[in-house]
Amino acid sequence: MNPLELRKQFPILHQEINGHPLVYLDNAATSQKPQSVIDAVKRYYERDNSNVHRGVHTLGSRATDAYEGARDKVAKFLNASSAQEIVFTRGTTAALNLVASSYARSVCGEGDEIVLTPMEHHSNLIPWQQAAKATGAVLKYIPLQPNGTISMADVEATITSRAKIVSVMYVSNVLGVINPVKEIAEVAHRHGAVMVVDGAQSTPHMKVDVRGLDCDFYAFSGHKMCGPTGIGALYGKKALLDGMEPVEFGGEMIDFVGLHESTWKEAPWKFEGGTPIIAGAVGLAAAIDFLTEVGLDAIDEHESKLAGYAYDRLSEIEGITVFGPKEGRVGLVTFNLGDVHPHDVATVLDTEGIAIRAGHHCCQPLMRRLEVSATARASFYLYNTEDDVERLAAALQKTKEFFGHAIG
Repeated sequence: MNPLELRKQFPILHQEINGHPLVYLDNAATSQKPQSVIDAVKRYYERDNSNVHRGVHTLGSRATDAYEGARDKVAKFLNASSAQEIVFTRGTTAALNLVASSYARSVCGEGDEIVLTPMEHHSNLIPWQQAAKATGAVLKYIPLQPNGTISMADVEATITSRAKIVSVMYVSNVLGVINPVKEIAEVAHRHGAVMVVDGAQSTPHMKVDVRGLDCDFYAFSGHKMCGPTGIGALYGKKALLDGMEPVEFGGEMIDFVGLHESTWKEAPWKFEGGTPIIAGAVGLAAAIDFLTEVGLDAIDEHESKLAGYAYDRLSEIEGITVFGPKEGRVGLVTFNLGDVHPHDVATVLDTEGIAIRAGHHCCQPLMRRLEVSATARASFYLYNTEDDVERLAAALQKTKEFFGHAIG
């Protein structure tokens, strides 16, 4: 894998920001799009644009084939048993909300337990808070080790026979740790609970095998994996999806409609009311083709090396605190520079043409555990290089000199 050659396929990366060549290090928030994905969406609108499932004309048939073909492609990409286990959603947030609003509210009752971790993104926290309030269930949290990892001993101690749902992010968007979701799923199933995986930060960077993980639900977003915004998917084991009620009602998801009662289509279509995100699905399919051609194993290996290099390089700079373990992380490094607010750090870096993220990263409980209000985060993808890390390190040295009074 040659990141410099791959970079040529991303038009947005070939520009200057504030007089400097752009170094894009905000990939955990959203990735950039290769020309093949841009072309696929453009071609759909220019040639095939129509509503799906409803028309018998040529454009309608083309659009339906493209949309359902994208579902097939997602199923194969995740190693699902069937395309009927793939529900298209707006992204990870919508997918997790679907499980929390439908499945959780049907199985949870007073005193039942929903098990999470303190590192969860708000998208994998707030929906469960709402489900707990609606059902009387209790939220429990698997403790974190001092370095931010999860101990299987703590998993065994936290998940009990009262657990109905265990929901854990595969990869932390702050700490970069890869959680042992397969092992956690084994414990959850032993106690009769289902395993939900937030795959927002894992799907773009490593091979995902939902059957190998034996998770019951898996959620991800297209925009973090070279696809368009506004499209993602929920994988769910077919028996579970079949037993769930839809949470959005209207056209297309119905079987029969009477004046006082209606029935639904089978899964996954009963969860896709209204005109779906057709162009987004086309773009997601193109993104999957692109990532498959590059190779997820090659991407994983490249990012792991880059993350280790960045961890070491930033740790050499006096005054910088890097969060999370060095080993077993994906391609991101979260850090703070003395008492300088991360927003100030990001602003100065932007003047050097470097884009990073700053804030609480939708992980306020984790920020409190780290005893900070916010952090800065540099996140890498297949088009980033060690030269990008060097640009970041040099810019942080300048930032340190500029805010010298705030560096301990």
